[in-house]
Amino acid sequence: MKASETPLLKLIQQGHQFVIPIYQRAYSWTAAECDQLMADIERAGGDDQLTSHFTGSIVYVEKGLSNLTTQEPHLVIDGQQRMTTVMLLIAALARVLEGLPEGTPAPLPDFAPKKLRNRYLVNSDEEGEDYFKLLLSEKDRETLKAIIGGTPLPSNPSESVSNNHRRFLDHLEKPGTDLGAVCRGLAKLVVVDIRLDRTSDNPQLIFESMNSTGLQLSQADLIRNFVLMGLDPTLQEKLYTTYWRPMETDFGQAAYEKQFDDFVRHYLTVVTGEIPRFDNVYGAYKKYARAFISGGAEIGALVRELHEYARRYCAVALGQEADKRLAAAFRDLREIKADVVYPLLLELYTDYELGILRHDDLVSIVDMVTSYIFRRAVCRIPTNSLNRTFSTFTKTIDKERYVESVQAHLLGLKSYRAFPSDQQFRVDLTKADMYNFKRRSYLLRRLENFGRKEHVSIEDYTIEHILPQNENLSEQWRADLGPDWAQVQEHYLHTLGNLTLTGYNSEYSDRPFAQKRDMEGGFRESPLRLNKGLGTLETWNEQAIVERAERLADQALEIWPRPARPEGFPDTDLSNTESGYSIADHPNLTNQSLLALFEEFRGRVLALDEAVTETFLKRYIAYKAETNFVDVVVQSERLKLTLNMPFEVLHDERGLAWDVTGKGTAGNGNVQVALDSATDLGHVMGLVRQAYEFQVGE
Repeated sequence: MKASETPLLKLIQQGHQFVIPIYQRAYSWTAAECDQLMADIERAGGDDQLTSHFTGSIVYVEKGLSNLTTQEPHLVIDGQQRMTTVMLLIAALARVLEGLPEGTPAPLPDFAPKKLRNRYLVNSDEEGEDYFKLLLSEKDRETLKAIIGGTPLPSNPSESVSNNHRRFLDHLEKPGTDLGAVCRGLAKLVVVDIRLDRTSDNPQLIFESMNSTGLQLSQADLIRNFVLMGLDPTLQEKLYTTYWRPMETDFGQAAYEKQFDDFVRHYLTVVTGEIPRFDNVYGAYKKYARAFISGGAEIGALVRELHEYARRYCAVALGQEADKRLAAAFRDLREIKADVVYPLLLELYTDYELGILRHDDLVSIVDMVTSYIFRRAVCRIPTNSLNRTFSTFTKTIDKERYVESVQAHLLGLKSYRAFPSDQQFRVDLTKADMYNFKRRSYLLRRLENFGRKEHVSIEDYTIEHILPQNENLSEQWRADLGPDWAQVQEHYLHTLGNLTLTGYNSEYSDRPFAQKRDMEGGFRESPLRLNKGLGTLETWNEQAIVERAERLADQALEIWPRPARPEGFPDTDLSNTESGYSIADHPNLTNQSLLALFEEFRGRVLALDEAVTETFLKRYIAYKAETNFVDVVVQSERLKLTLNMPFEVLHDERGLAWDVTGKGTAGNGNVQVALDSATDLGHVMGLVRQAYEFQVGE
């Protein structure tokens, strides 16, 4: 590796050609980054005290150890965003200078339009693609070539490339723009010129260690470079064209950056059985990929597997399913923001494609999971603990009785993971605030279209409070509601029974119910099923609200049913396991004072939640929610507790705990604390509760 500080214009001039490899991200600088670069250039150009302006690093791979006098292209692995942006600015500057009145001198001698083009934009003695100093990847390439070559843009141009070039043109053409300052600022741009030798340097390691200015690389960028960088160019081109580029296309340019990282996290959960941290998706993928390859598989098989799961993810999560029934079922899951179920659905969809799971059974399971998630949402049960539930879900599935085993498992979940009962669902649906419910639109859409063959798009309507929100109700409304009108309004205003849809929200305003009913477009004339029956009522009061809520709740129980437990399936909650050990296998508990302390401790831990289980093992005693959150080793005079959470997030005012990260311990976790006296029990239980809440809320 050779590294030196170099003026950016000199680097571009001396390099015959720079090529952005196919595995690099598309050009993606936005107006904000371009404006910042222009501001930096104008500031540097307008300040004689500044001799240079550092703008990051350019890292590229050379074929050999020669200097930049060879005619070979150089592969840019870091810095393509700023290099591309500077070339777009130079192209705009050359064009603006060419448009000045004839005889107008260049702002600086070396910045005549012809010099700008021949030194920094093109190789004037070459033809074809060798003519251009910089070649981008995919459709970015043709757009930049058109801008540099002065030819019409392609029919489907790169918006980032063309928009940023136009932005520079608009700025440079503004009256009062100091073109001399722009030229001087460009001349002052300095980069760290890092040249790598393919035969002795590892571009991937260097690429990972870079911390350049500009947009940070996503986990998806890092994964793509890890897979493709360093491969033989022929294989690289084949894998990119056959698998990676179709993935980018399936996700869509707008969704790729945002969605791909989420997809890879779900994919890794499926293939490894472990949920990667959001900030370590790339690290988890590298670990899996290396294990995959070390097992004798080829890199092509790894990329092909990723591509297959990506296609399934796009069907489930991005609305690309062709089958109408499945597409509708997947849309419901997306509407209720049930991302936690995607690892399960990726496995189910795989079995569906393999013919293990029938089409109708897949639809049935998706509907069942939707009911489970939606009922919990209505009942305001936090869903953030469900990622682990669904990551291990398929371990309980009997694929000979696919649907029944899913039913049994869902119904076997306990406590905060339980499937809400019909009664619980009905009570919360009819009595809770549904106007401020995040999934309100989904709820009303499904209720409106219940039993319909021709579906209604509720996006064409707005939410209507039948009983108005105005605290200063009219005398007619007060009379309709009775002497306790204020309490009725406060209690029922945002409940399901008082909410409907209308296209006449502004016309209804705060009118009395009878006017809303009888006016043009009123409830009598409404074609919406949600308004069924409103046109026949004489008044709108507490009884009417309650009766309508109960009727809608009856429909909701049919739309989101709770399955019946199938015969022949035991309780499948994996937290209830027998180990074969007991308290007798921990002889130190014959110490009566220590036994008393342990009994008090275990009682408090089990009281945290009815789903917490106790398992006696040979070396320690485990307490589990989703998995172990505290393990107890019974020593001769104390209990040594291991808490399953990162030490750095523990709040321990008294400093009783210590960090055992990376150290061999009996138990699961990175935190240990000793308990030898009931005096400390309250504080220690506070630490244990943190471990429990960390796991449940993970």
